[in-house]
Amino acid sequence: MSAPASSLPTAPALPAAPIAAPPAGTLERWAFDYVTSTDLAHKLSPPMPPRLLEASAPARRLAQPGRPSVLRSGGARPRKTPSIEALRNPARRAELVHTFLHHELQAAELFCWALLAFPDTPDAFRRGLGAVAVEETEHLRLYAEHLPSLGSHVGAFPVRDWFWERIPAAQEPATFVAVMGIGFEGVNLDHVERFAERFRGAGDERAAEIVEKIGQDERSHCRFARHWFEQFRGPLDFDAWRAVLPRPLSPLLFRGKALARDARLAAGFDATFLDALAAWTPEW
Repeated sequence: MSAPASSLPTAPALPAAPIAAPPAGTLERWAFDYVTSTDLAHKLSPPMPPRLLEASAPARRLAQPGRPSVLRSGGARPRKTPSIEALRNPARRAELVHTFLHHELQAAELFCWALLAFPDTPDAFRRGLGAVAVEETEHLRLYAEHLPSLGSHVGAFPVRDWFWERIPAAQEPATFVAVMGIGFEGVNLDHVERFAERFRGAGDERAAEIVEKIGQDERSHCRFARHWFEQFRGPLDFDAWRAVLPRPLSPLLFRGKALARDARLAAGFDATFLDALAAWTPEW
């Protein structure tokens, strides 16, 4: 009689083989070096990416990013978004700016991640991912440059790799743009006015300007995502988008308390999609 499956010995798990770096001088190597770097200066201001693409590149799915030692991981859930009154305290503003900075860092890394993960996609898509990653590093730098005016610095607060815990579940490029571009970049448009008003109400005009500038850039990121979703999957409609979201992600995560309809329309979403997003409720 064979032993019950639960009592059978199991072989120890073997460590994953390291992923070989792409050839020097390629866009893939630029993306690989950005994701894996542990140098804060490199994360804040990487060199401009080359246009050369690696011939017959393999899929490289990096499991986690390199992290500068100053960025401490924090396990606690993020605090509730502070009110205007709370944001009058420079330390609370610095904490919120630092959170946004880490969002931008993860975005830059994850656009590089997708460039490496989906080598069989069109050249224009992969170069576009690189261009968006560069813009995300510019956003990261804006927040980093603002922190000293608040008496703070990069690394003053713990960070959570929340996006990294979710995006690598994307098994195809349509899923990546559905989650990262249409989903997270889309919902960011809903938050721009609210956070700009809070920063401005707290007397921090520069932080408000940074949020608004990033919101303008993210409109083009949404258009990029919509274009490529349609190249991979056909016309974008709400049901087609929802169908590729990996569980447990749902449309609830990708809408604010109120939809910024004008901003989203300018970013390439149509009214039918927005109506469906606003009306959607979980089926439980």
